[in-house]
Amino acid sequence: MLAAAAALGLDRLDAQLLLLHALGRAASERAWLLAHDTDTLDEGIWSRFEHLCRHRLAGEPVAYLVGEKEFHGLGLQVDARVLVPRPDTETLVEWALQCLDGRSAPAVLDLGTGSGAIALAIQHRRPDARVAAVDASADALAVARANAARLGLAVRFAQGDWLAGAERGLDLIVSNPPYIVTGDPHLAALRHEPLQALVSGLDGLDDIRRIVQAAPDHLQDGGWLLLEHGHDQADAVRRLLGGRGFAEVQSRDDLAGIARCSGGIWRTVK
Repeated sequence: MLAAAAALGLDRLDAQLLLLHALGRAASERAWLLAHDTDTLDEGIWSRFEHLCRHRLAGEPVAYLVGEKEFHGLGLQVDARVLVPRPDTETLVEWALQCLDGRSAPAVLDLGTGSGAIALAIQHRRPDARVAAVDASADALAVARANAARLGLAVRFAQGDWLAGAERGLDLIVSNPPYIVTGDPHLAALRHEPLQALVSGLDGLDDIRRIVQAAPDHLQDGGWLLLEHGHDQADAVRRLLGGRGFAEVQSRDDLAGIARCSGGIWRTVK
């Protein structure tokens, strides 16, 4: 079974996940799959598996093909209406949780929530937090709301343009906004994901600039703004934060040791 997928040129892990899906088994059952690797597939399952393999070889994300993606311990349902949550974004979640340490019932806003991954992960780890999430896309919000309902997490969702109309006095604003440069050659590999959630101007920083500029009006004294950004944008994002008046401006590395998130704290008294 897996040998046939390898002959097609499919990555082994991708093939395992797709075959488990075709068999109606959970992604966690890879050990079972290896133990039954020589079993004969009936024609219907083989046809389904081959169909999934060919879509994957055409560049469609595995998460879309199986309909789910694990993120920070949560099983999220995803499809082409939202970006696939990346493991590197868990760095942003962990930093956010650290910023909330010692705060009682903190108010948190996730901007550009997509599947709801960041907001739901924070709400899951901090049940006392008052977490809200915004996205400009009604389609994305439908996915996020469905994930929240299925997981039983009370995040409040709203459609909006970044911080327009957002509440004030927040403890934390967190965002994984679009940050890819217009015309970036890497976009070809992301063609199945929503372009509006990926691209942000000639230098990739248009949306980050808007968030940095507007955030202080919505943060309480001592509130944090945390942003995910591109692998080569940390210096530029830190300059934006410092230029706007944020203190303790710093970056955090992702799993590959790349500065992937930057943020700062807002002080009303300088």
